[in-house]
Amino acid sequence: MQVWPGQAYPLGATYDGAGTNFAVFSEAAERIELCLLHGDGSETAVELKETDAFVWHAYLPGVMPGQRYGFRAHGPYEPRRGLRCNSAKLLLDPYAKAVSGAVDWGEAVYGYPFGRPEKRNDMDSAPHMMTSVVVNPYFDWGDDRPPRTEYHRTVIYEAHVKGLTMCHPELPEEIRGTYAALAHPAVIGHLRELGVTAIELMPVHQFVQDHRLVDAGLVNYWGYNTIGFFAPHNAYASWGDRGQQVLEFKTAVRALHAAGIEVILDVVYNHTAEGNHLGPTLSFRGLDNASYYRLTDDPRYYMDTTGTGNSLLMRSPHVLQLIMDSLRYWVTEMRVDGFRFDLAATLARQFHEVDRLSSFFDLVQQDPVVSQVKLIAEPWDVGEGGYQVGNFPPLWTEWNGKFRDTVRDLWRGEPATLAEFGSRLTGSSDLYQGDSRRPLASVNFVTCHDGFTLHDLVAYNAKHNEANGEDNRDGESHNRSWNCGTEGPTDDPGILALRERQMRNFIATLMVSQGVPMLSHGDEFARTQHGNNNAYCQDGEVSWVRWPRRPEGAEEDVDEETARALRMLRFTRSLVWLRRDHPVFRRRRFFHGRPMQGTHDELSDIAWFTPEGEEMRDGDWQVAHARSLTVFLNGSAISEPGPRGEPVTDDSFLLMFNAHDRPLDFTVPVDHGAQWQVVVDTARPEGVAADGPKVRAGERLTLVDRSLAVLQRPG
Repeated sequence: MQVWPGQAYPLGATYDGAGTNFAVFSEAAERIELCLLHGDGSETAVELKETDAFVWHAYLPGVMPGQRYGFRAHGPYEPRRGLRCNSAKLLLDPYAKAVSGAVDWGEAVYGYPFGRPEKRNDMDSAPHMMTSVVVNPYFDWGDDRPPRTEYHRTVIYEAHVKGLTMCHPELPEEIRGTYAALAHPAVIGHLRELGVTAIELMPVHQFVQDHRLVDAGLVNYWGYNTIGFFAPHNAYASWGDRGQQVLEFKTAVRALHAAGIEVILDVVYNHTAEGNHLGPTLSFRGLDNASYYRLTDDPRYYMDTTGTGNSLLMRSPHVLQLIMDSLRYWVTEMRVDGFRFDLAATLARQFHEVDRLSSFFDLVQQDPVVSQVKLIAEPWDVGEGGYQVGNFPPLWTEWNGKFRDTVRDLWRGEPATLAEFGSRLTGSSDLYQGDSRRPLASVNFVTCHDGFTLHDLVAYNAKHNEANGEDNRDGESHNRSWNCGTEGPTDDPGILALRERQMRNFIATLMVSQGVPMLSHGDEFARTQHGNNNAYCQDGEVSWVRWPRRPEGAEEDVDEETARALRMLRFTRSLVWLRRDHPVFRRRRFFHGRPMQGTHDELSDIAWFTPEGEEMRDGDWQVAHARSLTVFLNGSAISEPGPRGEPVTDDSFLLMFNAHDRPLDFTVPVDHGAQWQVVVDTARPEGVAADGPKVRAGERLTLVDRSLAVLQRPG
């Protein structure tokens, strides 16, 4: 076999049409071997003799796409010094573009004999390891163009590749649960009809099934256990894992783009699947443990602000390079449109405390590629001071956990929530205005993958995670949920009607709030996880979206559960499109609370009223039992111009919220419009009132307990 010196950059395996360049970083290793794996289980070892700045490299002519490979790092195994090289362990390439196979758990994939972590384990891990794969980078993108949907027009749909598509009745069985399913017209058609503009995919970076879960007969369903930051997860590919997963993912992106739908990835750069000091040796640990991970004062152990056993060392230039190279790769080669960063506060821990000016954010800010896509932070981790909602740099948007909590509290009847609810409804200026950010910095959500589904939020007071095998100890215990009177399933028509109304309240509140709304997959069908609020290990009926079958005849012929799902779908779709049609619900600047200068409109851009139709005073916000109000949104006082500087005008709206447990009469405010029409009434089973009643200024409108009404006045 010919071995040429090759190049130190780019890292990973780079195929150029004639051969492949291999490059891998390790400062700890004394010698690196590239191992080419063959179908009979044998391997050919090639020593990487060239090294530049601790990058070991070689070029092998004739090595083609589909070739499986790994590395062996020869060097010290001294855990007390933070060194864990072990040449008996076949290591994944940190820059692998594809990964084949899965880990066959056993003692061989660990760097130490079980029970003796200070000793070196010389069992060969290769027969039990997943392997890196050389990929062909060439792909016909055709006329693909990124949609580049502006934030104020964005509606995000969080989804799991497998969970969304596994039960879809219109998909061929052989592609269900895969990237190919995402590209199917039935799935894309649903997203387009729903009105979402971006699909946010739960982790699709190559991840590992935890040893503990496999032993318990469970799986890491969610995928927050990354081992390959460049490789699409191979189990989501329908036709092979020797690079086919790359082609299939690109095909899905191309199809979604053609439908005007952006692709956002939920990425896990805060830790890896290698766990704590007792975890396996799969890649980073064996190559250069101290360069990749945050170690404690005793280098045998790992600092853990993620709850997973380890945290990546965010002040290491090699870790920062790895992350930035990965982000650029997914934007330039895989053409994704943005990222949601899991436990993003960990990325800001350059030393110990969270630092919004850390090196990572500096690199993102100046990067000409990464800085131009959507960047969404999950602004917390489990470390000290880890809850950082509102504290990320101006380039970033954030999952607004305070929106979720406040909206849940209002509708379940918690006292003294009205003042904070007003802030969340209008874009959370208390969190974002101080550093010149705008309402669009707030990604608003009521539910997501982590926690109760929308249905379960109104059907359970307590979590029911027994199936996870942890005696119901796992998962959040304080869910801000309310079961409407009965825990779990019920046949009581009054409770079922109230639950439906509450779900409509949550969806409507989300869609009329300023910021960027996010839906969780299946909530538009009122899907249930039967009270499991931590379904991370449930790959089955608990987690998969059960798509209601559309009736072939009259809708009255379907069962009641399907009828409820279809009603919820129609309502959600209508509210998404109401938002998309009316810029007053998706302003790009915060409300001023005064008339807009340069116009003849003397009305403020927003006004707040008691149910009696009187303007809210300071004391009205603080009344503990106050759970109702009216909000006036002035469509003639939108301060931000259109893309060509033209004025943006819209109809005006009244939002009436009755979160009380009894009906209330709302008086339509005077001097803010002579006549209004009810266009949304969550008390109605269909929710949307195309023929809603008309009311005049000063007249009363009765809202039943726990309901919301939207009134429209033509501009």
